Amino acid sequence: MKTMNLLFTLLILLLGCADNTKSTYPSDEPNPSDETVQTQVEAWVTSPLKHVLFQKQNISLNFATTVNQPPTITVDTTKTYQTIDGFGNCLTGGSATLLNRMNETNRAQILKELFAKDAKNIGISYLRISIGASDLSERVFSYNDLPDGETDVNMAKFSLESEKADLIPVLKGILAINPDIKIMGSPWSAPSWMKTNNASKGGSLKPEYFDAYAKYFVKYIQEMKAEGITIDAITIQNEPLHPGNNPSMYMTAQDQADFIKKSLGPAFETANIQTKIIVYDHNADRIDYPLLILSDPEAAKYVDGSAFHLYGGSIDDLSKVHEAYPSKNLYFTEQWVGAPGNLESDLAWHVRTLIIGGTRNWCRNVLEWNLASDPSYNPHTDGGCDQCLGTITINGDAVTRNPAYYILAHAAKFVRPGSVRINSILIGSLPNVAFKTPEGKKVLIVLNDASELQKFNIKFNGKTVTTTLDKGAVGTYVW
Repeated sequence: MKTMNLLFTLLILLLGCADNTKSTYPSDEPNPSDETVQTQVEAWVTSPLKHVLFQKQNISLNFATTVNQPPTITVDTTKTYQTIDGFGNCLTGGSATLLNRMNETNRAQILKELFAKDAKNIGISYLRISIGASDLSERVFSYNDLPDGETDVNMAKFSLESEKADLIPVLKGILAINPDIKIMGSPWSAPSWMKTNNASKGGSLKPEYFDAYAKYFVKYIQEMKAEGITIDAITIQNEPLHPGNNPSMYMTAQDQADFIKKSLGPAFETANIQTKIIVYDHNADRIDYPLLILSDPEAAKYVDGSAFHLYGGSIDDLSKVHEAYPSKNLYFTEQWVGAPGNLESDLAWHVRTLIIGGTRNWCRNVLEWNLASDPSYNPHTDGGCDQCLGTITINGDAVTRNPAYYILAHAAKFVRPGSVRINSILIGSLPNVAFKTPEGKKVLIVLNDASELQKFNIKFNGKTVTTTLDKGAVGTYVW
Protein backbone atom coordinates (compact mmCIF):
# COMPACT_ATOMS: atom_id res chain seq x y z
CA MET A 1 0.00 0.00 0.00
CA LYS A 2 2.87 2.38 0.82
CA THR A 3 4.35 1.60 -2.58
CA MET A 4 1.02 2.37 -4.30
CA ASN A 5 0.67 5.65 -2.40
CA LEU A 6 4.21 6.64 -3.37
CA LEU A 7 3.56 5.89 -7.03
CA PHE A 8 0.32 7.87 -6.91
CA THR A 9 2.10 10.85 -5.34
CA LEU A 10 4.83 10.76 -7.98
CA LEU A 11 2.19 10.66 -10.73
CA ILE A 12 0.45 13.73 -9.31
CA LEU A 13 3.78 15.59 -9.11
CA LEU A 14 4.64 14.70 -12.70
CA LEU A 15 1.26 15.87 -13.94
CA GLY A 16 1.68 19.11 -12.02
CA CYS A 17 5.06 19.67 -13.65
CA ALA A 18 3.58 18.97 -17.08
CA ASP A 19 0.91 21.63 -16.49
CA ASN A 20 3.63 24.23 -15.97
CA THR A 21 5.66 23.52 -19.14
CA LYS A 22 5.47 25.97 -22.02
CA SER A 23 4.95 24.70 -25.53
CA THR A 24 6.76 26.49 -28.32
CA TYR A 25 5.93 26.97 -31.99
CA PRO A 26 6.09 24.99 -34.17
CA SER A 27 4.57 21.94 -32.52
CA ASP A 28 2.60 18.97 -33.72
CA GLU A 29 0.62 18.97 -30.48
CA PRO A 30 -2.67 20.88 -30.32
CA ASN A 31 -2.66 23.98 -28.12
CA PRO A 32 -5.20 23.41 -25.32
CA SER A 33 -5.93 27.14 -25.28
CA ASP A 34 -7.61 26.76 -28.67
CA GLU A 35 -10.50 24.95 -26.98
CA THR A 36 -10.50 26.20 -23.38
CA VAL A 37 -10.27 29.99 -23.71
CA GLN A 38 -12.88 32.22 -25.32
CA THR A 39 -11.19 35.37 -26.58
CA GLN A 40 -11.96 38.16 -29.03
CA VAL A 41 -8.26 38.92 -29.50
CA GLU A 42 -5.81 36.16 -30.35
CA ALA A 43 -2.29 36.84 -29.03
CA TRP A 44 0.96 35.27 -30.22
CA VAL A 45 4.09 36.11 -28.24
CA THR A 46 7.84 35.64 -28.44
CA SER A 47 9.54 36.46 -25.14
CA PRO A 48 13.29 35.69 -24.96
CA LEU A 49 13.19 36.45 -21.22
CA LYS A 50 10.66 33.65 -20.66
CA HIS A 51 11.94 31.33 -23.42
CA VAL A 52 8.60 31.63 -25.20
CA LEU A 53 8.96 31.14 -28.94
CA PHE A 54 6.07 32.38 -31.07
CA GLN A 55 3.45 30.83 -28.82
CA LYS A 56 -0.29 31.37 -28.91
CA GLN A 57 -1.28 32.68 -25.48
CA ASN A 58 -3.75 30.88 -23.26
CA ILE A 59 -5.45 34.10 -22.13
CA SER A 60 -8.80 35.75 -22.58
CA LEU A 61 -8.58 39.17 -24.23
CA ASN A 62 -11.98 40.76 -24.76
CA PHE A 63 -12.86 44.33 -25.69
CA ALA A 64 -14.72 46.32 -23.02
CA THR A 65 -15.86 49.91 -22.43
CA THR A 66 -13.81 50.30 -19.21
CA VAL A 67 -11.06 52.94 -19.17
CA ASN A 68 -7.64 51.95 -17.80
CA GLN A 69 -4.59 54.01 -16.90
CA PRO A 70 -1.87 52.15 -18.85
CA PRO A 71 -0.65 53.55 -22.20
CA THR A 72 -3.11 52.97 -25.02
CA ILE A 73 -2.44 51.97 -28.63
CA THR A 74 -5.44 53.13 -30.64
CA VAL A 75 -6.03 51.29 -33.93
CA ASP A 76 -7.98 53.11 -36.64
CA THR A 77 -9.10 51.38 -39.85
CA THR A 78 -10.36 54.61 -41.41
CA LYS A 79 -6.82 55.85 -42.12
CA THR A 80 -4.98 53.59 -44.56
CA TYR A 81 -1.53 53.53 -46.12
CA GLN A 82 0.25 51.08 -48.47
CA THR A 83 -0.81 47.59 -49.51
CA ILE A 84 1.47 44.79 -48.34
CA ASP A 85 3.01 42.34 -50.83
CA GLY A 86 4.50 40.04 -48.21
CA PHE A 87 7.20 39.14 -45.72
CA GLY A 88 9.99 36.69 -46.33
CA ASN A 89 13.56 35.86 -47.20
CA CYS A 90 16.23 35.80 -49.82
CA LEU A 91 16.36 32.25 -51.14
CA THR A 92 20.04 32.21 -52.03
CA GLY A 93 21.57 29.53 -54.22
CA GLY A 94 23.27 28.13 -51.13
CA SER A 95 19.93 27.94 -49.30
CA ALA A 96 18.45 25.99 -52.20
CA THR A 97 21.45 23.65 -52.23
CA LEU A 98 21.06 22.83 -48.54
CA LEU A 99 17.32 22.30 -48.89
CA ASN A 100 17.73 20.10 -51.94
CA ARG A 101 20.26 17.88 -50.15
CA MET A 102 17.75 17.01 -47.42
CA ASN A 103 15.79 13.81 -47.74
CA GLU A 104 12.47 14.27 -49.47
CA THR A 105 10.32 13.86 -46.36
CA ASN A 106 12.25 16.33 -44.21
CA ARG A 107 12.52 18.87 -47.02
CA ALA A 108 8.79 18.69 -47.64
CA GLN A 109 8.12 19.16 -43.93
CA ILE A 110 10.28 22.27 -43.50
CA LEU A 111 9.03 23.83 -46.74
CA LYS A 112 5.46 23.35 -45.59
CA GLU A 113 6.25 24.87 -42.19
CA LEU A 114 7.87 27.90 -43.81
CA PHE A 115 5.51 28.54 -46.73
CA ALA A 116 2.08 26.99 -46.10
CA LYS A 117 -0.71 29.46 -45.35
CA ASP A 118 -2.66 27.25 -42.94
CA ALA A 119 -3.05 27.66 -39.18
CA LYS A 120 -0.06 25.50 -38.21
CA ASN A 121 2.62 27.16 -40.36
CA ILE A 122 4.21 30.59 -40.70
CA GLY A 123 3.35 31.32 -44.34
CA ILE A 124 6.30 33.22 -45.81
CA SER A 125 4.80 35.10 -48.76
CA TYR A 126 7.70 36.78 -50.58
CA LEU A 127 11.09 35.57 -51.83
CA ARG A 128 14.06 37.32 -53.40
CA ILE A 129 16.39 35.19 -55.48
CA SER A 130 19.67 36.01 -57.20
CA ILE A 131 19.87 36.28 -60.98
CA GLY A 132 23.00 34.20 -61.42
CA ALA A 133 25.19 33.67 -58.38
CA SER A 134 25.12 35.71 -55.18
CA ASP A 135 27.92 35.64 -52.63
CA LEU A 136 25.93 32.92 -50.84
CA SER A 137 26.17 30.51 -53.76
CA GLU A 138 28.66 27.64 -53.82
CA ARG A 139 30.43 29.16 -56.82
CA VAL A 140 30.39 32.24 -59.05
CA PHE A 141 28.44 31.99 -62.32
CA SER A 142 26.13 33.90 -64.63
CA TYR A 143 23.68 32.56 -67.21
CA ASN A 144 25.98 33.49 -70.08
CA ASP A 145 29.58 32.69 -69.15
CA LEU A 146 31.92 32.68 -72.14
CA PRO A 147 35.61 32.07 -72.84
CA ASP A 148 37.84 35.16 -72.79
CA GLY A 149 37.35 37.31 -75.86
CA GLU A 150 33.91 35.95 -76.78
CA THR A 151 30.62 37.87 -76.71
CA ASP A 152 26.97 36.91 -77.20
CA VAL A 153 24.90 40.07 -77.58
CA ASN A 154 21.83 38.20 -78.79
CA MET A 155 21.84 35.75 -75.84
CA ALA A 156 22.07 32.68 -78.07
CA LYS A 157 24.08 30.89 -75.36
CA PHE A 158 21.95 32.03 -72.41
CA SER A 159 21.15 29.07 -70.14
CA LEU A 160 19.48 28.41 -66.78
CA GLU A 161 21.13 24.99 -66.61
CA SER A 162 23.15 25.97 -63.52
CA GLU A 163 19.89 26.52 -61.58
CA LYS A 164 18.24 23.24 -62.54
CA ALA A 165 20.08 21.23 -59.91
CA ASP A 166 18.85 23.11 -56.82
CA LEU A 167 17.15 26.51 -57.12
CA ILE A 168 14.49 25.67 -59.70
CA PRO A 169 13.43 22.36 -58.06
CA VAL A 170 13.19 24.05 -54.63
CA LEU A 171 11.19 26.94 -56.09
CA LYS A 172 8.82 24.48 -57.72
CA GLY A 173 8.38 22.75 -54.37
CA ILE A 174 7.58 26.09 -52.73
CA LEU A 175 5.14 27.04 -55.49
CA ALA A 176 3.33 23.73 -55.03
CA ILE A 177 2.71 24.79 -51.41
CA ASN A 178 1.99 28.47 -52.10
CA PRO A 179 1.30 29.21 -55.78
CA ASP A 180 0.74 32.91 -54.98
CA ILE A 181 4.14 33.64 -53.47
CA LYS A 182 5.82 36.71 -55.00
CA ILE A 183 9.35 36.29 -56.33
CA MET A 184 11.87 39.08 -56.94
CA GLY A 185 15.08 38.55 -58.91
CA SER A 186 18.27 40.54 -58.27
CA PRO A 187 21.63 40.20 -60.07
CA TRP A 188 24.92 40.48 -58.17
CA SER A 189 26.75 41.01 -61.48
CA ALA A 190 26.31 41.04 -65.22
CA PRO A 191 28.26 38.35 -67.15
CA SER A 192 31.96 39.19 -66.93
CA TRP A 193 32.35 39.78 -70.67
CA MET A 194 29.96 42.74 -70.43
CA LYS A 195 32.06 44.48 -67.75
CA THR A 196 34.90 46.97 -67.75
CA ASN A 197 37.22 44.62 -65.82
CA ASN A 198 36.10 41.30 -67.40
CA ALA A 199 35.73 39.85 -63.89
CA SER A 200 32.92 38.72 -61.60
CA LYS A 201 34.01 41.06 -58.79
CA GLY A 202 33.71 44.82 -59.26
CA GLY A 203 33.90 46.61 -62.57
CA SER A 204 30.99 48.33 -64.32
CA LEU A 205 28.63 47.50 -67.16
CA LYS A 206 30.01 48.77 -70.46
CA PRO A 207 27.51 51.10 -72.20
CA GLU A 208 27.94 49.17 -75.45
CA TYR A 209 26.41 46.16 -73.69
CA PHE A 210 23.36 47.94 -72.25
CA ASP A 211 21.11 46.41 -74.92
CA ALA A 212 22.66 42.96 -74.50
CA TYR A 213 22.12 43.10 -70.73
CA ALA A 214 18.51 44.13 -71.27
CA LYS A 215 18.08 41.02 -73.44
CA TYR A 216 19.66 38.99 -70.61
CA PHE A 217 16.88 40.15 -68.23
CA VAL A 218 14.18 39.45 -70.81
CA LYS A 219 15.55 35.98 -71.49
CA TYR A 220 15.76 35.26 -67.74
CA ILE A 221 12.14 36.19 -67.13
CA GLN A 222 10.92 34.25 -70.15
CA GLU A 223 12.89 31.09 -69.35
CA MET A 224 11.89 31.14 -65.68
CA LYS A 225 8.29 31.48 -66.86
CA ALA A 226 8.80 28.42 -69.07
CA GLU A 227 9.82 26.57 -65.89
CA GLY A 228 6.55 27.63 -64.26
CA ILE A 229 8.16 30.38 -62.17
CA THR A 230 6.80 33.93 -62.49
CA ILE A 231 9.22 36.72 -61.62
CA ASP A 232 7.07 39.46 -60.12
CA ALA A 233 9.84 42.07 -59.95
CA ILE A 234 13.52 42.59 -60.65
CA THR A 235 16.04 45.02 -59.25
CA ILE A 236 18.73 46.23 -61.65
CA GLN A 237 21.71 45.53 -59.40
CA ASN A 238 22.22 44.29 -55.85
CA GLU A 239 24.13 46.89 -53.82
CA PRO A 240 25.34 48.93 -56.83
CA LEU A 241 27.63 51.06 -54.64
CA HIS A 242 29.45 48.04 -53.14
CA PRO A 243 31.78 46.54 -55.76
CA GLY A 244 33.84 44.58 -53.20
CA ASN A 245 31.70 41.47 -52.94
CA ASN A 246 32.11 38.35 -55.07
CA PRO A 247 30.23 38.60 -57.37
CA SER A 248 29.45 42.34 -57.56
CA MET A 249 29.21 45.23 -59.99
CA TYR A 250 29.45 49.01 -59.53
CA MET A 251 26.68 51.03 -61.14
CA THR A 252 26.11 54.75 -60.75
CA ALA A 253 22.63 56.20 -60.48
CA GLN A 254 23.05 57.90 -63.84
CA ASP A 255 24.12 54.65 -65.49
CA GLN A 256 21.11 52.90 -63.98
CA ALA A 257 18.78 55.62 -65.25
CA ASP A 258 20.36 55.44 -68.73
CA PHE A 259 20.17 51.63 -68.78
CA ILE A 260 16.49 51.68 -67.87
CA LYS A 261 15.34 54.38 -70.27
CA LYS A 262 17.50 53.42 -73.24
CA SER A 263 17.55 49.62 -73.00
CA LEU A 264 15.68 47.75 -70.28
CA GLY A 265 12.38 49.63 -70.31
CA PRO A 266 11.99 49.49 -74.12
CA ALA A 267 13.09 45.82 -74.16
CA PHE A 268 10.43 44.92 -71.58
CA GLU A 269 7.85 46.89 -73.54
CA THR A 270 8.73 45.15 -76.82
CA ALA A 271 8.64 41.70 -75.23
CA ASN A 272 5.43 42.50 -73.30
CA ILE A 273 7.16 41.78 -69.99
CA GLN A 274 4.97 42.73 -67.01
CA THR A 275 7.67 42.19 -64.38
CA LYS A 276 8.17 45.29 -62.22
CA ILE A 277 11.43 47.24 -62.52
CA ILE A 278 12.74 48.36 -59.13
CA VAL A 279 15.78 50.61 -58.72
CA TYR A 280 18.67 50.98 -56.29
CA ASP A 281 18.54 47.93 -53.89
CA HIS A 282 21.08 49.32 -51.43
CA ASN A 283 21.39 51.22 -48.15
CA ALA A 284 19.09 53.97 -46.86
CA ASP A 285 22.01 56.40 -46.45
CA ARG A 286 21.99 57.16 -50.20
CA ILE A 287 18.42 58.04 -51.05
CA ASP A 288 19.89 60.48 -53.60
CA TYR A 289 20.46 57.43 -55.82
CA PRO A 290 16.80 56.45 -56.37
CA LEU A 291 15.74 60.11 -56.28
CA LEU A 292 18.00 60.88 -59.25
CA ILE A 293 16.48 58.04 -61.28
CA LEU A 294 12.92 58.95 -60.34
CA SER A 295 13.58 62.58 -61.30
CA ASP A 296 14.23 61.46 -64.88
CA PRO A 297 10.78 61.10 -66.48
CA GLU A 298 12.08 58.93 -69.34
CA ALA A 299 13.49 56.40 -66.85
CA ALA A 300 10.82 56.79 -64.18
CA LYS A 301 7.97 55.84 -66.53
CA TYR A 302 9.32 52.27 -66.52
CA VAL A 303 10.04 52.14 -62.76
CA ASP A 304 7.67 50.69 -60.16
CA GLY A 305 9.70 51.86 -57.17
CA SER A 306 12.87 51.66 -55.08
CA ALA A 307 14.42 48.95 -52.89
CA PHE A 308 16.50 49.36 -49.75
CA HIS A 309 18.82 47.61 -47.31
CA LEU A 310 19.83 49.04 -43.93
CA TYR A 311 23.53 48.40 -43.43
CA GLY A 312 23.76 52.21 -43.43
CA GLY A 313 21.35 55.09 -42.90
CA SER A 314 18.00 55.38 -41.13
CA ILE A 315 14.80 53.55 -41.95
CA ASP A 316 12.92 56.85 -41.56
CA ASP A 317 14.68 58.23 -44.66
CA LEU A 318 12.57 55.93 -46.83
CA SER A 319 9.59 58.17 -46.15
CA LYS A 320 11.48 61.04 -47.81
CA VAL A 321 11.52 59.03 -51.04
CA HIS A 322 7.79 58.35 -50.67
CA GLU A 323 7.07 62.02 -50.03
CA ALA A 324 9.05 63.05 -53.13
CA TYR A 325 7.41 60.42 -55.38
CA PRO A 326 4.26 59.10 -53.66
CA SER A 327 3.13 57.14 -56.73
CA LYS A 328 6.29 54.98 -56.65
CA ASN A 329 6.47 51.97 -54.33
CA LEU A 330 9.06 51.16 -51.68
CA TYR A 331 10.49 47.74 -50.85
CA PHE A 332 12.80 46.46 -48.12
CA THR A 333 14.80 43.70 -49.73
CA GLU A 334 17.60 42.57 -47.43
CA GLN A 335 18.98 42.59 -43.88
CA TRP A 336 21.26 39.98 -42.38
CA VAL A 337 21.42 38.47 -38.90
CA GLY A 338 25.08 38.12 -38.00
CA ALA A 339 26.28 34.79 -36.67
CA PRO A 340 25.90 33.26 -34.17
CA GLY A 341 22.73 35.30 -33.50
CA ASN A 342 21.15 36.56 -30.30
CA LEU A 343 17.39 36.17 -30.06
CA GLU A 344 16.89 38.96 -27.52
CA SER A 345 18.79 41.69 -29.38
CA ASP A 346 18.08 40.47 -32.93
CA LEU A 347 14.33 40.13 -32.31
CA ALA A 348 14.05 43.61 -30.82
CA TRP A 349 16.15 45.37 -33.48
CA HIS A 350 14.62 43.68 -36.51
CA VAL A 351 11.01 43.97 -35.32
CA ARG A 352 11.47 47.59 -34.22
CA THR A 353 13.45 48.71 -37.26
CA LEU A 354 12.17 46.55 -40.12
CA ILE A 355 8.83 44.87 -39.41
CA ILE A 356 7.51 48.03 -37.71
CA GLY A 357 9.87 50.71 -39.05
CA GLY A 358 9.95 49.44 -42.62
CA THR A 359 6.20 49.21 -42.99
CA ARG A 360 5.61 52.49 -41.14
CA ASN A 361 7.91 54.04 -43.76
CA TRP A 362 5.83 52.75 -46.69
CA CYS A 363 7.55 49.45 -47.55
CA ARG A 364 5.30 46.93 -49.28
CA ASN A 365 7.49 44.04 -48.14
CA VAL A 366 10.19 43.24 -45.58
CA LEU A 367 12.76 40.57 -46.42
CA GLU A 368 15.34 39.02 -44.13
CA TRP A 369 18.53 37.89 -45.83
CA ASN A 370 19.58 34.27 -46.13
CA LEU A 371 16.88 31.62 -45.78
CA ALA A 372 19.26 28.81 -44.81
CA SER A 373 22.89 28.16 -43.93
CA ASP A 374 24.74 25.19 -42.51
CA PRO A 375 26.33 25.20 -39.01
CA SER A 376 29.51 26.76 -40.45
CA TYR A 377 27.54 29.49 -42.31
CA ASN A 378 28.16 27.89 -45.70
CA PRO A 379 27.77 27.77 -48.65
CA HIS A 380 29.35 31.01 -49.87
CA THR A 381 31.67 32.06 -52.65
CA ASP A 382 35.36 32.77 -52.14
CA GLY A 383 35.20 36.18 -50.50
CA GLY A 384 31.45 35.96 -49.83
CA CYS A 385 29.78 36.43 -46.46
CA ASP A 386 31.08 33.86 -43.94
CA GLN A 387 29.03 35.11 -40.95
CA CYS A 388 25.53 35.22 -42.43
CA LEU A 389 23.18 33.27 -40.15
CA GLY A 390 20.26 31.67 -41.96
CA THR A 391 16.66 32.00 -40.89
CA ILE A 392 17.11 28.28 -40.36
CA THR A 393 20.27 26.22 -39.98
CA ILE A 394 20.28 22.97 -41.94
CA ASN A 395 22.63 20.26 -40.70
CA GLY A 396 21.98 17.29 -42.96
CA ASP A 397 18.28 16.67 -42.29
CA ALA A 398 18.17 18.48 -38.93
CA VAL A 399 16.74 22.01 -38.78
CA THR A 400 17.37 24.73 -36.19
CA ARG A 401 15.15 27.81 -36.14
CA ASN A 402 17.12 31.03 -35.69
CA PRO A 403 16.10 34.62 -34.75
CA ALA A 404 14.91 35.60 -38.25
CA TYR A 405 12.40 32.72 -38.15
CA TYR A 406 10.55 34.29 -35.20
CA ILE A 407 10.98 37.84 -36.56
CA LEU A 408 9.25 36.82 -39.79
CA ALA A 409 6.63 34.60 -38.15
CA HIS A 410 5.14 37.53 -36.21
CA ALA A 411 4.29 39.28 -39.49
CA ALA A 412 4.15 36.68 -42.27
CA LYS A 413 1.62 34.38 -40.62
CA PHE A 414 -1.03 37.07 -40.13
CA VAL A 415 -0.29 40.00 -42.48
CA ARG A 416 -1.08 38.22 -45.71
CA PRO A 417 -0.50 39.76 -49.16
CA GLY A 418 -3.20 42.28 -49.93
CA SER A 419 -3.35 43.49 -46.34
CA VAL A 420 -3.30 47.25 -45.89
CA ARG A 421 -1.41 49.15 -43.23
CA ILE A 422 -3.79 51.11 -41.02
CA ASN A 423 -3.20 53.78 -38.42
CA SER A 424 -2.05 52.98 -34.90
CA ILE A 425 -0.84 55.36 -32.21
CA LEU A 426 2.93 55.16 -31.85
CA ILE A 427 4.15 54.96 -28.24
CA GLY A 428 7.88 55.34 -27.59
CA SER A 429 8.42 52.26 -25.44
CA LEU A 430 5.79 50.25 -27.33
CA PRO A 431 6.65 50.60 -31.04
CA ASN A 432 3.88 49.05 -33.11
CA VAL A 433 2.25 48.78 -36.50
CA ALA A 434 -1.25 47.71 -37.54
CA PHE A 435 -2.83 46.15 -40.62
CA LYS A 436 -6.22 45.14 -41.97
CA THR A 437 -6.22 41.83 -43.83
CA PRO A 438 -8.20 41.07 -47.01
CA GLU A 439 -10.63 39.12 -44.80
CA GLY A 440 -11.20 42.18 -42.58
CA LYS A 441 -9.16 41.03 -39.58
CA LYS A 442 -7.04 43.55 -37.70
CA VAL A 443 -3.42 42.70 -36.88
CA LEU A 444 -1.32 44.69 -34.41
CA ILE A 445 2.39 43.93 -33.89
CA VAL A 446 3.90 45.37 -30.70
CA LEU A 447 7.41 45.32 -29.20
CA ASN A 448 8.03 46.07 -25.52
CA ASP A 449 11.12 48.24 -25.86
CA ALA A 450 11.24 49.13 -22.15
CA SER A 451 13.50 47.60 -19.50
CA GLU A 452 10.60 46.05 -17.59
CA LEU A 453 7.24 44.39 -18.12
CA GLN A 454 4.64 46.76 -19.58
CA LYS A 455 0.88 46.79 -19.22
CA PHE A 456 -0.97 48.50 -22.06
CA ASN A 457 -4.33 48.87 -23.76
CA ILE A 458 -5.36 48.17 -27.32
CA LYS A 459 -8.24 50.45 -28.29
CA PHE A 460 -10.48 49.83 -31.29
CA ASN A 461 -13.89 51.33 -32.11
CA GLY A 462 -14.16 52.94 -28.69
CA LYS A 463 -13.48 49.76 -26.71
CA THR A 464 -10.28 48.57 -25.09
CA VAL A 465 -8.55 45.35 -24.17
CA THR A 466 -5.68 45.26 -21.66
CA THR A 467 -2.63 43.02 -21.84
CA THR A 468 1.06 42.86 -20.89
CA LEU A 469 4.40 42.09 -22.53
CA ASP A 470 7.68 41.15 -20.87
CA LYS A 471 10.65 43.36 -21.62
CA GLY A 472 12.04 42.59 -25.07
CA ALA A 473 8.94 40.57 -25.99
CA VAL A 474 6.98 40.86 -29.23
CA GLY A 475 3.25 40.29 -29.45
CA THR A 476 1.03 39.91 -32.51
CA TYR A 477 -2.65 40.58 -31.71
CA VAL A 478 -5.36 39.52 -34.14
CA TRP A 479 -9.11 40.23 -34.02
